[in-house]
Amino acid sequence: MSLLQQFLLELLTGIALMLCVMPSHKVASGFYRVEMLVLLGLSVLLALTTAGNRIIPSILAALAFIGSALWMLERRAPAMLLIYAIGTGAVGLLIQFGLSRDAALPRALWMVSDFASAGTLGAAMTGMLLGHRYLTAPGMPLKPLQVLNVWLGAAGFLRLAVSTAAWLQPGPSISGTSAWTWLGLRWLAGIAGPLLSAVLVWRILKYRNTQAATGVLFTAVILTFIGELAAQLLALQMQRPL
Repeated sequence: MSLLQQFLLELLTGIALMLCVMPSHKVASGFYRVEMLVLLGLSVLLALTTAGNRIIPSILAALAFIGSALWMLERRAPAMLLIYAIGTGAVGLLIQFGLSRDAALPRALWMVSDFASAGTLGAAMTGMLLGHRYLTAPGMPLKPLQVLNVWLGAAGFLRLAVSTAAWLQPGPSISGTSAWTWLGLRWLAGIAGPLLSAVLVWRILKYRNTQAATGVLFTAVILTFIGELAAQLLALQMQRPL
């Protein structure tokens, strides 16, 4: 699996899982319709960039398309079932990818790393998109955004724990300017960034300032993208999920 495919799969899995854990009854159907279109686009891109089996990504794309139509028709119950199905399929693909790794480190460490990355990417992206929803629906309860922010913090702590564990594993030593640059981007943008963003959003939401919280989450999206892409390049050289 290429770096692009891994990134798309982690982002797809993260968003789908965040949609599963959100309190859906407190969020308007229009938000979920947009999110299903995002999942549709990611699934199509994953299918187009996959040289092997494209059946599962194609099925996920079809489910996302049907789900967007159901959300538009306000058929919440069957639409949520499709979200759970997409989440299950994406998790299955991510586990399959983890089991296929040919690496010296335990596959379990790589798999937990993949899910930690998916969590930070998905929570930041979904939280940012939900924050924009408050611009048109300012009366919507804060609970969904608060829940996503908690998941962002939890995923950030898991990411920190996994990267620290990987750092303690035997492997090639870090040498060269490029390796240290990727490592700095990985830890500052991909680990410290989401954790700091979660703290800032938590404090901002105390004042019900969803616009400022959305701005912070937008920054978190950029930081997680930079951090995870840097981590993939670093993993190729270091053979560890730093």
